[in-house]
Amino acid sequence: MTKSTVYVDGVTLTVTDVMMVAHRGMQVEVSEDAWPKIHAARAVVDRIVANNETVYGINTGFGALVHQRISPDDLAQLQVNLIRSHATAIGPTMSVPEVRAMMLIRLNSLCKGHSGVHPDAIQQLVLFLNEGLHPEVPRIGSLGASGDLAPLSHLALALIGEGRLVTEGGEIRPTKEVLYERGVLPLQLTAKDGLSLINGTSQMSAYMATSVARLSELLVLADVVLAMSMEARQCSLTPFREEVHNVRPHTGQRIVAQRVRTMLDGSPIMAGHADCDRVQDPYSFRCAPQVHGAVYESFLDVQRTIDVELNSTTDNPLIFPTPDQPGSHEVVSQGNFHGEVLAIRADQMALGLFELASISERRMDQMLDRSRSGLPAFLAKNSGLESGLMIVQYVAGASLAELRGHASPRSAFSTSTSAGQEDHVSLGATANHNLLVATERLAEVLACEALIASEALTHQPVQPVGHVAGMVDLVRAIAPPLNGDRSTSDELISIAQAMTGGGWLARLEAEHGRLPR
Repeated sequence: MTKSTVYVDGVTLTVTDVMMVAHRGMQVEVSEDAWPKIHAARAVVDRIVANNETVYGINTGFGALVHQRISPDDLAQLQVNLIRSHATAIGPTMSVPEVRAMMLIRLNSLCKGHSGVHPDAIQQLVLFLNEGLHPEVPRIGSLGASGDLAPLSHLALALIGEGRLVTEGGEIRPTKEVLYERGVLPLQLTAKDGLSLINGTSQMSAYMATSVARLSELLVLADVVLAMSMEARQCSLTPFREEVHNVRPHTGQRIVAQRVRTMLDGSPIMAGHADCDRVQDPYSFRCAPQVHGAVYESFLDVQRTIDVELNSTTDNPLIFPTPDQPGSHEVVSQGNFHGEVLAIRADQMALGLFELASISERRMDQMLDRSRSGLPAFLAKNSGLESGLMIVQYVAGASLAELRGHASPRSAFSTSTSAGQEDHVSLGATANHNLLVATERLAEVLACEALIASEALTHQPVQPVGHVAGMVDLVRAIAPPLNGDRSTSDELISIAQAMTGGGWLARLEAEHGRLPR
């Protein structure tokens, strides 16, 4: 079957495109519109080399070695040396989808036409993506300014036929052997190519794009799980009324309140308790729009940030061709490689995920405590002899404790490097990997709440409303109702994976209607 194609032009790349290439092997092609810009920037580099002009990144040393002039005969070797010396990353290997995302984002940045990279380097990236040639890239090594140097150097090392590749089945093999077998020639670097390949925010952007793809569904599912718990606990929908949120019109708060109204309007369970004697619900229910909404608003900020970053040029120096007025002004040394905006957004989001998990755990407590819920203690069939779902809350608390660690800002640290030339760094790759792991912990906590709410709903005399009933069905396909004590470990893991793996939200909305965004 012919795969669809993502056209790369430096302008229109989306998170969806990145995920399709990363996870589904979609083919990549450089848009015809991009080539004139690529060639124009390259012409500036070629002119500088031909005229023996002195320009940083083209014929000088790097970082603190900026004043070291390199002879024309050594320019190719300079680029090879740069990649070899910078390929020093350590730690666990990035997954194949993460590496594919990083390659695509680097490619798109180069196609914006301000890097001056040779077209052969661009074509090699396209070839590696389309042929499934995936460099082995250790995760740890980026400080987030001068971009993600060490991890990207491992990527570039494979492009020139060195280093190792992760082959099908996860086997690690020398790049040289695999390229020979495939009939692929190593990339021959020219002036500036190596620096353009490794100096940018592509690793941290790959992590952020993956987090955004996950959270675009997971945060909506968090509101579905909230609605499950509200029905299970027979809460009031009054605090979600539109006029309440119009007088404090924060975007996220209004969206969450609207989502919950959309799901629970007409709920027979809640209608049956409209005139009960409970005056106010606990904060974990009543204040959910204010808490879930604040987190969703942080997500919207992250989403806007990655949309911009995916289509940005982030290496140094940059080329701004003026063919009618050539000169030194065409090459600009600047700081677009600095990942501060990605680091701060990721840290803000990780804190939000902790808060979302925290309020989720409090709702679990409300459903499991018989003195407040009116339900059997810990939802056990035979309380005392059986523990029911008691320890599910403990597990949520353990994941929540890890999330508290993830909420500690990674961007609140810097270190001076390169003999003081690079004296402030962002830790953007660290912050965004931290965010990605935090999404997994959040899914675990929400899985615990979803399982508890599903069980609590079995004690209601009428069926839950649309989206809630659909979510219960999805949970029950993995974890049937309690009929005595059993291990729920595998069930919780499977529910959490399903919530981050995609598909559940699409099914809910296909069957019960799209929820507000």
